[in-house]
Amino acid sequence: MLQILYNFSIYAYTFIINVLAPFNSKAKLWVDGRKNIFERLDSASLSNRSSASLSNRSSASVSNSFTERSRGSLAWFHCASLGEFEQGRPVIEAFRAKYPAYKILVTFFSPSGYEIRKNYAGADFIFYLPADTPSNARKFIEIVQPSIVYFVKYEFWRNYLTELERKQIPAISFSTIFRPNQFFFKPYGRFYREILKKFKHILVQNQESFDLLKSIDIEQITLAGDTRFDRVKQIVDAKKDIPIAERFKANRQVFMVGSAWQTDMEVLIPLMNSLQNDSNLTFVIAPHEIHREEINTWQKQIELKSICFSEVKDETQLNNYQVLIVDNIGMLSSLYQYADFAFIGGSFGKGLHNTLEAATFGMPIFFGNRAYHKFKEAVDLVRLGGAFAISSTEELAEILKDLRSNEVKKKESDKISQNYVLQNIGATEKVMAITQSILND
Repeated sequence: MLQILYNFSIYAYTFIINVLAPFNSKAKLWVDGRKNIFERLDSASLSNRSSASLSNRSSASVSNSFTERSRGSLAWFHCASLGEFEQGRPVIEAFRAKYPAYKILVTFFSPSGYEIRKNYAGADFIFYLPADTPSNARKFIEIVQPSIVYFVKYEFWRNYLTELERKQIPAISFSTIFRPNQFFFKPYGRFYREILKKFKHILVQNQESFDLLKSIDIEQITLAGDTRFDRVKQIVDAKKDIPIAERFKANRQVFMVGSAWQTDMEVLIPLMNSLQNDSNLTFVIAPHEIHREEINTWQKQIELKSICFSEVKDETQLNNYQVLIVDNIGMLSSLYQYADFAFIGGSFGKGLHNTLEAATFGMPIFFGNRAYHKFKEAVDLVRLGGAFAISSTEELAEILKDLRSNEVKKKESDKISQNYVLQNIGATEKVMAITQSILND
């Protein structure tokens, strides 16, 4: 009965998305990206790939199909969205280095992941994942024929896992995290627990997750940590110089605002306006999404002199400005190298964005106090003193003033944040060790 209800929920979700597609851009991308998905999969070439993904090639431009390949094997990585992709990326790249004969397929559930990473050169194939119906799962796996499969963090698609189990294809879940209130751990959660037992191995982020799985007799588990730490270490090692940001900083302190939402700016703008006479503190704002009208509204409300990144010319005297608004995407992780403080957006709304990119450069981190509790790294950093969950402009201003006036306390907070990242590196190696044991089995 529960299987019927599960399948019905998948069909219902797909139906609703199709209804919304003409009126919602993200829903339209979700639907359009899955049109003729099996025909495109079946015609995807496994040889002579270009540097970009083959996700949008037409059948006329390819030479072989998944089902016709005569050599090598395929590893399939599934990520819900962009955040999970970045979490999985160190494993994808480690797998590529260790097993170069394998082709790599990456799938996404969400447009926010696929549309940004559809040209990722580290994969041979990049597609949307068809909805988790029994027929889709059978058809997808029949075409793809993976040798090993990875699901990143939260992805527990029952029909896909059932089909993989039936075909004896090993599935690994990594950087996974569990909480006591999830269905798996309820007295009525047998249906959901069965999903977890279909994994060949689950690598969890923390001891609580490990203990929870043990409590429901899941034995194929390893406490491995979070691969995001490995990813941010990669980001630091590969950071790019941003001359405009360097010119803007000069000898001044920079308060970096990463992935800002309107709810964040309602707290931050009054802080900025209270610092008009403090020319030594500047603000770099990277919006979560680039909407010109929203940026224009913020600039009207900010009393400090501001300029957009796209407006900066070689002759622009950036020392005359206190606010730089980054009206593009793709450089946030490198911008943190110029920051002395960081505010990470999202936690006054649905959820906190990536704090580790800022932490790895070593600085005090701020975020809203409403929606950060599900993020282990945020909770840890607050507990350790590297981050501060704030409720208002006044609280933010008070803590910021204290840190700026107390150099010892500021350096302690810097060190805590940076060390937290460095001490948690290594999850990718543990995933690869499990991978090797499975492939050599």
